[in-house]
Amino acid sequence: MAYQSLENYGFIGDLHTVALAGVDGSIDYMCFPHFDSPTVFGALLDDDLGGRFKIAPAVDGSRYKQMYLPDTNVLLTRFLGANGVVEITDFMPVEEMRHTHILIRRVHAVRGPVDLHLECAPRFDYARVGHRAKAKGDEVWFIPNDNSIPTLRLLCAIPVDVVDGDAVVDFTLQSGESVDFVLETVESEERSPAEATDYAEKALQHSMQFWRGWNATMSYRGRWQDMISRSALALKLLTSQKYGSIAAAGTFGIPEEIGGERNWDYRFTWVRDASFTAASLIRLGFTEEASGFIRWIEQRFDESDTPGKLQIMYGIDGRHDLAEATLDHLSGYRDSAPVRIGNGAYEQTQLDIYGELLYAVNLYDELVEPISYALWKDLSAATDWVCDHWRDTDEGIWEVRGGQREFLYSRLTDWVALDRAIRIAQRRSFPAPLARWIQVRDDIHNEIYTGFWSEQKQAFVQSKGSDTLDASALMMPLVDFIAPRDPRWLSTLDAVERELVDDALVYRYRPDTAASDGLEGAEGTFGICSFWFVECLARSGQIDKARLFFEKLHGYANHLGLYAEELDPSGRFLGNYPQAFTHLALVNSALYLNEALERRQR
Repeated sequence: MAYQSLENYGFIGDLHTVALAGVDGSIDYMCFPHFDSPTVFGALLDDDLGGRFKIAPAVDGSRYKQMYLPDTNVLLTRFLGANGVVEITDFMPVEEMRHTHILIRRVHAVRGPVDLHLECAPRFDYARVGHRAKAKGDEVWFIPNDNSIPTLRLLCAIPVDVVDGDAVVDFTLQSGESVDFVLETVESEERSPAEATDYAEKALQHSMQFWRGWNATMSYRGRWQDMISRSALALKLLTSQKYGSIAAAGTFGIPEEIGGERNWDYRFTWVRDASFTAASLIRLGFTEEASGFIRWIEQRFDESDTPGKLQIMYGIDGRHDLAEATLDHLSGYRDSAPVRIGNGAYEQTQLDIYGELLYAVNLYDELVEPISYALWKDLSAATDWVCDHWRDTDEGIWEVRGGQREFLYSRLTDWVALDRAIRIAQRRSFPAPLARWIQVRDDIHNEIYTGFWSEQKQAFVQSKGSDTLDASALMMPLVDFIAPRDPRWLSTLDAVERELVDDALVYRYRPDTAASDGLEGAEGTFGICSFWFVECLARSGQIDKARLFFEKLHGYANHLGLYAEELDPSGRFLGNYPQAFTHLALVNSALYLNEALERRQR
């Protein structure tokens, strides 16, 4: 079978894990039961070995359509044929309807008869562990050869066959007929609630009510509301209900260049990404997610051996060890190997994380509720740590593997850490060494102007002593470091547009001209950078241009309004998907651009 383009997938989840369902009716990616658990379906990463759960017309020739039920994360895939129309409703039950981890696929014939084929072919532990399958009445049990891996049970309303460890069946639906397939982890030999004849219907109704109820609490009412709502729903799906952590993306191993080595595991919680996500959700009126993330961060501070010191990233459950390994038996998405699990960057030094964290906490303290004294003590210690280490070299926001340097973005976010800590302390009258913090904040400010300004480029550059432009500089006016119409900033913005912008798409830097990042090959344009650029245009007063670029970027979304990490020059998705970074930046740029348009209209 040929690989689907990444943009041809929708995604669903239960706030514990996610799955990708293609427009062809095949679920080709699912980690079960948690975001960072091993895959049980991984055809996205190896079409032959990875495993899939496919339901589709038995004869090719149908046209495919896919949509979300309005204001939900319930996915509807439609097959439109000359002689029949069939719909598959895919979702994962949430909250009280989720007695275990469950995937439900409802197949309905709008117009029939329609002949269909089902193939449920799990491959456990990234396709490293075999299994046996046995039919029990209207159930098929998939039992891994490793007892530590949960068994899966497929509940079927029609008889299915077991062939070479897979469940397969050809069946026909007449007009108006429906059939449900429920795949769940088996936690005991007891009868499953999902065996009840009305379970799937009740779970569907509850899931739609849950998502619509959550979405209805969004405070934003303005332009592009549907786009913003879809991004918010995507960010919510990446949030762990159990832990409060937020995954950076839904997948691992999707390359930044087809055939290249730049592919990483993004199923973990980066302090940076999660902080920015929490801040964006706060702006939309969603506060529960930010509260959960702050509780999770407090636990990480409590575990730290050094007061105020954090790793750059953790497992969804907060675990510290994310040792990187390769799955050499998998060919990779479109033969892009190696396929990596874990992420060696967890051992890197990235000085920026405290700035992003304090940026989010300052918003939380100001707009949601005052933070606790216990958290303040941790943040105060973190701010002191920044005071002691801001001059250090690090791997930076892009996690380079070519050696540490003095990065502009790291200095900028260290300034943010001091600035927001000072704001919180003054707002709340918390005890703090304000004189020292103010002095260090000012020292960093002066260092950025003297050490990172290039007279030749007439722009702020990526690292000290370089002449490389980096799109992370676009954050400078977005965090209030520099006025958005300051002459130095306007000159930098012009330079970024000349060197890094292609149509409305923005490269983070040019690997062929930048100092080595330790990796071979090229990469696509970065979604977050593209939306940063839009917001910078709007803030600089170029509102019409910003709106045009924003609308162009909307045109690069897939049919569901979702984005991956990157885009290639033809608009194909690259990198892990869906990507929180891209969606949160979309939200922020849309909010500011709408505000700017409203001001101009008044």
